[in-house]
Amino acid sequence: MTTKTAFNASALAGAVALAVTGLAALSATGAQAAEKEKCFGVAMAGQNDCAAGPGTTCAGTSKVDYQGNSWKYVEAGTCATMKLPGDRMGSLTALDRDVPKA
Repeated sequence: MTTKTAFNASALAGAVALAVTGLAALSATGAQAAEKEKCFGVAMAGQNDCAAGPGTTCAGTSKVDYQGNSWKYVEAGTCATMKLPGDRMGSLTALDRDVPKA
């Protein structure tokens, strides 16, 4: 085996290893997402995962704690029973409470 052939084989093996690692990471992320659900009204200000309503763009843009129209991923099956300060609860749908004025 020449040095050039050995180098090419080594490079190919490294590329295959990276591809397999990347696929495993994507599979884990997909599995994790399947075990989560969007829960509205549970995120602290600036810590939402998305959907922060009018005047915001997306992740990390909620303006107030427990903003009802912003959501955060939580463990599947826990949102509707999640208790928060001030007799608030999480919701699987957007809420009208704690929404800052535009």
